[in-house]
Formats: sequence, C-alpha cells, structure tokens
Amino acid sequence: MKIAVVHDYFTQLGGAEKVAAEMFAMVPDAALFATVALPQCMPPLLEGVPVNTSWMQNLPSIHKYYRLYFLLYPFAVNSLDLSSYELVLSSSSGYAKGVNTGRDSIHVCYCHTPTRWVWNYDGYSKRESFGALQRSILPMLIQGLKYWDQGASRQPDHFVANSKVVADRIQAAYGRSAEVIHPPIDVNRFHPSDEQDDYYIVLSRLVPYKRIDLAVQACTRLKRKLLVIGDGPNRKSLESMAGPTVKFLGRASDKDVEHYVARCRALLFPGEEDFGMAPVEVAAAGRPTIAFRAGGACETIVENLTGVFFDRQTPEDLAAAIERFEKQSWSSGELRRHADKFRVEVFNDRFLSFLTRIGAPVRALDPASRLGSAVHTFADVGA
Repeated sequence: MKIAVVHDYFTQLGGAEKVAAEMFAMVPDAALFATVALPQCMPPLLEGVPVNTSWMQNLPSIHKYYRLYFLLYPFAVNSLDLSSYELVLSSSSGYAKGVNTGRDSIHVCYCHTPTRWVWNYDGYSKRESFGALQRSILPMLIQGLKYWDQGASRQPDHFVANSKVVADRIQAAYGRSAEVIHPPIDVNRFHPSDEQDDYYIVLSRLVPYKRIDLAVQACTRLKRKLLVIGDGPNRKSLESMAGPTVKFLGRASDKDVEHYVARCRALLFPGEEDFGMAPVEVAAAGRPTIAFRAGGACETIVENLTGVFFDRQTPEDLAAAIERFEKQSWSSGELRRHADKFRVEVFNDRFLSFLTRIGAPVRALDPASRLGSAVHTFADVGA
C-alpha cells in the first residue's frame, strides 16, 4: 500500500511535530510531506528522513519569517500532489488537512485543533502585539482564510482529534465528527526521583497564549522559586515582570529537562491547551501539575490525584491554587500509573485499530521496525 504522511510545517519543535513523527513511525515505507521543513526543527525520530516540501521551502528567510507567510500556506498545501497515494495521514492544526488526494484514496486527518487564529481570532489577537495597521487589515485576511479552511475541512474522509475538547471544536467549526485518540507520550523518558527540590517549573514556548505571565506573577508575589524552561518572543516581557525568585533557563537539553522535572514540586500549566502533553510527561516523573481548568488539561489531570486546578486566569487564582497544593500530599506511584495510560504503544494500538476499522489495510507495527526511540524533545519547549 502506498502511504503518505503530511504535516503542516516543521518550523518548531512541539507536540504536533511529536505526533507527526509517531504517525510516520507507525507506517514503515511511507513518504513524508510538509510545506516547509527546517532541519533544526525536525524531531529526532525523523532525523535523516527525506521530506517532500513545497515551493515555500525556498522563500527568503523562511526560517525567520515563516509566520509572516501565513497567507501562502493554503497555496503551498494545494501544490503538494498526493493523488497517487492510497492512504494519506495528515497532521494538522492549520493547513495539511486541505492537501489534494486521489479519488479512491483514504485521507485521515489527525487534527490538533481547528486553525486557532482563524476560529478564535479575537482571543488570539488580544494576546498578540498587533499594531493599528495589522488590526485593521488582519480581520479581512482571516475571513478569507476561514472560507478556505471550511472548504479544506471537507477533504479528509475521517477526522481524529487529540482530545474531546478538540472533537467538539471540529464539530462546531466543520460540522464533522471525530474519533478521539490522545497523543503519544514517551513516558519511559522520565523517572521519579527520591529527591525533591524547592521550586516550581514551567516548560513551554514563551508565546502569549501560553499565559506564562500568570506563573511568573504568582510566584513573584508568593516568593516561590520558579524555573522557566523554554524560549520565545515573549521572553523579554516576562523577564521584566519577574521577581528574584524566578529564573529563565532558556532552551534546555533533554538531560537537564529530565533532571529538573523529576525534582520539582509541580508543573505550572496556566494556559488553555488543545491537549497539553507536559502534565502527562511530568506525571511520568511522579510530579503533579497546577493547571487552569480548561481545554485538554481536564482530560489529562485527575483533580487531587495528579494535580489541582484553578478556575480564573489571574495571578491571584493561580497563587491560591499553589497554596492549596502545598497543603496536600502526592503519590508518585499513582502519578506514574496515570501517565502510563498515554504511552506511545497505546497511541499506536488505537490509531492502527482505527485505520483497520475504516478499511485501510495497514500492517501491524513491528516494534523492531521503528526508526528509533520515541521523540526526545519535550513538548512545546522551543523558540
């Protein structure tokens, strides 16, 4: 069977790239496609794998300005010809679902979320530093993208969502139902430690919608130690509001991340995520999470067993949750057992079972045929 895997773009290392890599590893001998693939942003599991890219790959300074080219991605996706493939697996939070396939092919889209800046533009724009000109022009451009996105949503034969929250969004935005299969987590990468240090941790790209500002302000007010691992355009503004107990470590090596995670008091997870892999990865190390009660966190955190929630995105509410958390005790064994439900093997089994159920004659994955160990780049810790 001739199979293609297509991802929106490899321009950062995050959870979506992790899923795309695992999807590719599930189907040996598949061809890999993307509009753009920056070598420094390829997951380790895909190192050395040829990527069929679009003409956008050669645009000036694409590594720096890939976000500014957002109006070109629909055209780039349409230029990818996958008509000769019998099975197409797309990994999409934006454009890949609109790829052209053959009349008799089966197209399954693993949707991380309906295009965020299209379907939630008002919320997205409030957190971005748009100037007056951008705010006057962007709504018209976004309306055009929404029209394209609705048309593109009719391309896949089947949708798979990474969470119940995203499945509901797919239904609302596209009028399509979706199978829910949680993303793969490399739980074997993390191990509980007998040692615990006195600090909280953030693991994230430093972009506005992640709401890392809440963690910085809450820990500054409480005089709690906070280590912020990750980088991004919001770093300078976050540093300007941080007190002496908050340290920014930038991007960290896998070894350092594993060390800090295993010894932290808890992960702070103040944004609303489509799924959010970090709470599960931290649970694999036996550590809990303090999270905003919204999005995928409601599916990955069991209250008072693997973490606690706060209900308003304010520094005061997060600070109160931290103080409440500190009065409770936590079982690293229970946390690890919870994380095991999201293992890579569980993802593979569920996805392959779904493909078989819809009539895609894929062969079972031979563990020995995997390209390597699971992706080792921590979800969303990048520039």
